[in-house]
Amino acid sequence: MAELNLSRKEGLSQLLAGKAPGNVELLRETTVALDSLTGFLAEQYLETYIPAGGSKIKFVTGLQGSGKTCFAETMLLEAAERCYLTVTISAREVWLHDFRGVYLEILRQCGLERILRDCADQIIREMGYDPASISEGKTLMDMLSEKGEGDAFSKGEIREALRRNFTRNPLLDNTFAVCCSLLMGDLLGYPVLENAYREMILAWMHGDPSVKASQMKAIGMSPIRVTKYNARNLLRSLCEVIHLSGRPGLLVVVDDLEQLISKSSDSPLKYTKGRREDAYESIRQLIDDIDSMRYVLFLLCMDREMMDDDSLGVKNYQALWMRMQNEVVSIRFNRFADIVDLDRYGDEYYTEDRITEMSGKLAEVLAREGMETRPIGQEAATQLKARAVFGKLGIPYLVNRMTLEGEKEHD
Repeated sequence: MAELNLSRKEGLSQLLAGKAPGNVELLRETTVALDSLTGFLAEQYLETYIPAGGSKIKFVTGLQGSGKTCFAETMLLEAAERCYLTVTISAREVWLHDFRGVYLEILRQCGLERILRDCADQIIREMGYDPASISEGKTLMDMLSEKGEGDAFSKGEIREALRRNFTRNPLLDNTFAVCCSLLMGDLLGYPVLENAYREMILAWMHGDPSVKASQMKAIGMSPIRVTKYNARNLLRSLCEVIHLSGRPGLLVVVDDLEQLISKSSDSPLKYTKGRREDAYESIRQLIDDIDSMRYVLFLLCMDREMMDDDSLGVKNYQALWMRMQNEVVSIRFNRFADIVDLDRYGDEYYTEDRITEMSGKLAEVLAREGMETRPIGQEAATQLKARAVFGKLGIPYLVNRMTLEGEKEHD
């Protein structure tokens, strides 16, 4: 799964296994050629389109070892540097056939309470105060009361801010908005929420089925549950609140989609025909709803077999495949395309010079760790590129293995 939380030692182990490093330093030190693509997408989407209220789904595909995870890790890094919230989901760890589970995992990784605290800070600034000036353990109303300003006017100003941002916001689900407003009021110190109610609201928002309808009605909430039918609408609301917190948006990476067609007995999650089709339908519905969302970019990463397998892959589910094929196919690699084909990208951008540069950077990193390597020369780079065109492994993986083991290991 695309992550960036591994130590340098763990990242080196990943590189030695022919995988993306999962470490920020190593990612910067070893990445070549993908920078042209990720830099372009970061500029066009992360800097411009998404913060302006846009939303997008990109399907990232390629042969094993073509750089999909490295691409996703680089995009995660680009997003984090721009203060996005980032989420990584693996189809090996999270069921994709029920979008309820996907939404709840996104919510969990985002950290709802952190988002709401940042929203509270934004309201405090709008009222003309500095959040840093409020002592730890105290609320805005505590500070105002100490100054003799905790009057009805200040309370009305807080209430109006909560209404404007949440309960009267037409872009938010009503129940989600009520929950956020109540939790935010508690963070600001008005209106204060009893601890039992606060825990109940958080439990509902995180999909706890034990929350009773009577409890929800008692504080003005609609007695509904988080389901696969309303999960996309709740995700839309979450993206809006993330933007209200002062962030440009949300990046969601869904990796290992080839798990949907895996026949391995070692697979942690095994998809039946029904679950696989439900997963495809869930993705189709997300595509249909994406234009009604704002401030979110999805990257869905899958091995080439997902595109090529006519009996199990996405082509077998026509409703999804038709939506993925709604653009003109260019002879050259199109960096705006919804399908980011890293094999086609590699054909154009992995020149012999870039291949030798990739090998040299990897060799330099590993040499500092006392490891012996065999950097690739121009002639070997030409042979490697020709081999990749007709093979089953991507250029980045072949560069990695040849640098570590030598050309003869892969003849």
